[in-house]
Amino acid sequence: MATPHDPLVRPSNWNVPNAITVVRILLAPLFIWMLLADGGADGALRWAAAILFIVAIATDGIDGAIARKHNLVTDLGKLLDPIADKILTGGALVCLSILGELPWWVTIVILVREIGITVFRFVMLRDRVIPASRGGKLKTVAQSVAISTALLPLWLVFGDEPMHWVNTVLMSIAFVLTVVSGIDYLVSAWRENSKLRNSAQGQSA
Repeated sequence: MATPHDPLVRPSNWNVPNAITVVRILLAPLFIWMLLADGGADGALRWAAAILFIVAIATDGIDGAIARKHNLVTDLGKLLDPIADKILTGGALVCLSILGELPWWVTIVILVREIGITVFRFVMLRDRVIPASRGGKLKTVAQSVAISTALLPLWLVFGDEPMHWVNTVLMSIAFVLTVVSGIDYLVSAWRENSKLRNSAQGQSA
């Protein structure tokens, strides 16, 4: 008898990992509201927004681990997971720029990369689902750390100057990884498509 752990069994899209991912997406509007409602006052709402972001983004590893352990990885999950990350990180970056804490050009470049790759994934969906690459996962971690540090008003504890340098360094690392991983993603996809075309031509010859 087949079981959910049988690799031949197609897991249902209605599972715990995907539910966690959906919850992360639903938490994004609340996070954005709290951050903007604080208006840069560094009050209780700012701390709450930062903590909510950290908790929401941290569940990315939890749902992935559950999915892999219990053979619950689905094509829907592969698509929703990066979308949830992009909604959270994109919303945070836009809010930080609105509050004047992050240059708009940094936010725009990152969003263009993230939205562009997401659209590319949907276009490629008719052929195959392209999961996040190792470089893309490293980029996500770097973005999460940089944004979390920027959201937490740690300058109230450590001072403006030290935290300015810490935030600049972390965001610079995240920015570079975002751009480089995006280029690597497109190059890898182009190479894979070339292999598929060559294979198809070889079979038809």
